Amino acid sequence: MDFQVETLGIGTQLVDYAWAWDYQRTLHSGVVSGTTLDTVVLLEHSPVYTAGRRTESFERPFDGTPVIDVDRGGKITWHGPGQLVGYPIMRLPSVLDVVAHVRRLEDVIIGVCADFDLPTGRIKGRSGVWVNSEPQDRKIAAIGVRVAQGVTMHGFAINCNNEQSWFDRIVPCGISDAGVTSISQELRRLVQVSDIVESVTRNLHRVFDSLEVPSKPSSLIEATPA
Repeated sequence: MDFQVETLGIGTQLVDYAWAWDYQRTLHSGVVSGTTLDTVVLLEHSPVYTAGRRTESFERPFDGTPVIDVDRGGKITWHGPGQLVGYPIMRLPSVLDVVAHVRRLEDVIIGVCADFDLPTGRIKGRSGVWVNSEPQDRKIAAIGVRVAQGVTMHGFAINCNNEQSWFDRIVPCGISDAGVTSISQELRRLVQVSDIVESVTRNLHRVFDSLEVPSKPSSLIEATPA
């Protein structure tokens, strides 16, 4: 498939979540109508909690911190400085391809971590990308998507050098029996968001370039985020 990668202010400016959500909707309308090329937006957000439709009240911030409720599937997560967020606005090969889309995004992120000599993988029954080790598995990237008219929205978040204490206020993605980590934490050296952009772009093309998609998407499906 043909798509473009657009970076917004990485290394220079944090992007407001509400603005980015509106921008996603604008791009989505263009891709659905065929007037806009499939686009993956890469950015770094100002600190924000977002809650998918399956978020339980006890999973929200314990201190009353505000949360933006969004139209993706899944539960609550955090976005902010030190985390690369990617929003693929892309046509799916079929309306039943949502889970395969999540698997492809996982493949992209696993490839990025491999570029930094960091072994990662999947955990059965849980989306996202994980560092599998004792005594506790640790999530390094979350995934949550929505699909409307055959075109995706929302996407993935890779922890680079973000402050982990933000996750202490919530039950991240509704998972209480696992940890959260970052590339910098695992490698014990600083890896900034700007350091992984080239790898993310390369791995997106590795995974998606050969994908064949129809010209007219349809229907509405949601997928569960990590």
